[in-house]
Amino acid sequence: MKLKNLVGLRFKERPADCAIDSHALMVRGGYMKYVGNGIFSEYPVLHRITAKIENIIREEMDAIDGQEVLFPVVMPAELWQESGRYDSIGNELVRFQDRSGSKMVLGMTHEEAAVHLVREYGQSYQQYPFMIYQIQRKFRDEARPRAGMIRVREFTMKDAYSFHTSQEDLDAYYQKCYDAYHRIFKRVGIPEVVTVASDSGMMGGNISHEYMLLNEVGEDSIVLCSECDYRANMEAAENIVENVSMDKRYPLECIETPDCKTIEDVCSFLKSDVTTSCKAVVYQKNADDAFVVAFVRGDYEVNETKLRNLIGEEIHPAEITEESPLVAGYIGPYNISEQVSYYCDISLKGIDSLVAGANKEGFHYIGLNLERDIANIAYVDIAKVKEGNICPCCKKPSLTIKRGIEVGNIFQLGTKYTKSMNMQYVDKDSSIHYPVMGCYGIGIGRLAASVCEAKHDDYGPIWPISIAPWEVHLCCIRPDDEATKRIADDFYTELKSRNIDVIYDDREGIRAGQMFADADLLGAPIRMVVSPRNLKENRIEIVTRDKSINESVDISEALDYVLKLKEKMYSEI
Repeated sequence: MKLKNLVGLRFKERPADCAIDSHALMVRGGYMKYVGNGIFSEYPVLHRITAKIENIIREEMDAIDGQEVLFPVVMPAELWQESGRYDSIGNELVRFQDRSGSKMVLGMTHEEAAVHLVREYGQSYQQYPFMIYQIQRKFRDEARPRAGMIRVREFTMKDAYSFHTSQEDLDAYYQKCYDAYHRIFKRVGIPEVVTVASDSGMMGGNISHEYMLLNEVGEDSIVLCSECDYRANMEAAENIVENVSMDKRYPLECIETPDCKTIEDVCSFLKSDVTTSCKAVVYQKNADDAFVVAFVRGDYEVNETKLRNLIGEEIHPAEITEESPLVAGYIGPYNISEQVSYYCDISLKGIDSLVAGANKEGFHYIGLNLERDIANIAYVDIAKVKEGNICPCCKKPSLTIKRGIEVGNIFQLGTKYTKSMNMQYVDKDSSIHYPVMGCYGIGIGRLAASVCEAKHDDYGPIWPISIAPWEVHLCCIRPDDEATKRIADDFYTELKSRNIDVIYDDREGIRAGQMFADADLLGAPIRMVVSPRNLKENRIEIVTRDKSINESVDISEALDYVLKLKEKMYSEI
């Protein structure tokens, strides 16, 4: 490939609307172009990278007996109505009608299509186990797309679905996929990816893991233990709180707290500590707008995923009006309206004397003891973990929180979809069962952007050789010089004959600085520079993109040097 023929422009200035480095560099380098909110077109540079990622994924999926298929992007609503997700998923799922008035959806995930594809095939136990996968475009109407390719609405994804006749067989295959994913991330150049326990969300199932690239631009909060191997997404992290009893119980007393509607206002007014206050966060159920109140210790935040899973329904932040059975700013668990469902977090357990809303305008309770004052009080885990909390695994106060980008996920779905869609098989004893399923996903574009975010400098991406758009970037300085151009052309021909993936910059009228700036933006791991100055000494310059190598090599040895350097780079991945 010659750079002068490459479609796409490169420029020096950082785009104003690119908040993170990978987005800015990929726009500057001519990788992608904005089409609409969360929708991008890929120029040849990015498409070459994603194609290499896809090939690595195919090799690893095929190695664990995966069979590649292709599902439709558009599906009839009936499939999603069978599983129950047509009504349970919110606006992320795009619903529309075709010209005949039939209800249709755009695929944002393909569990239903997978079951539909193999429902007739998998009628005998003799067909099991098997795994099918696809690499396909999808559309998910994200409310807040961000960070370039990190969170988009239209995306390419590898999703795989395995089918089994027993939980034990699913467990064994789940481990194979677990290991294959680690190989994939190592091969694309980010072996530092970690697995964390996660919440299954709309996918369903009981066991799930996310693969996280720890990075400050990530939107996920990852809970890690500094003393053991415990790792979990904030949504799934168990919160353990041990409040120390002060053995100071006071009588329950309702006192006036004028204009104190926040925890900060109340604690300031009463000169009390936030750790002895009870905070109320109010939601409504999507189905009927019934009120749900989550009570947590004043210094904690509600984990909405935990609360949603506990209730078993979708919820949204509440709108409290004068007709509501709640008094905004003064809500507490004692004498709360019977029209309201409420839950008390374990962070409140063991506190002898709490400050809480009195469910009366302008008043709070002091001296509230939940075990004494509320019959049959039950505590649940509905709060977010905090730094320094107790690890569920080693029981030490050693939890830390970091940011991460989710680059892959795997789920044990069980029979959620096979049962709802009536996929059955006949076992060897003629009994009828529902297959158990696993599902395994990787976002291709997000993975490319994540690698860029992890591997870059101020000048451009530093692509690992396994997914770099080109392995070698050949620069001909002064192509108007006949000898220089001839030798550079010879190297280009020879590199291609040796199956080296090479891009050749022989543009006339371009200064060396501009050539090198473009080479930095394209990020090829090996750069060969042919110039009149070096040729005077019968040498060429070989530089790695990460600047770890900068050598002047004899022309006769240059090709072998590059071949050995390429081999070394692949061996280190």
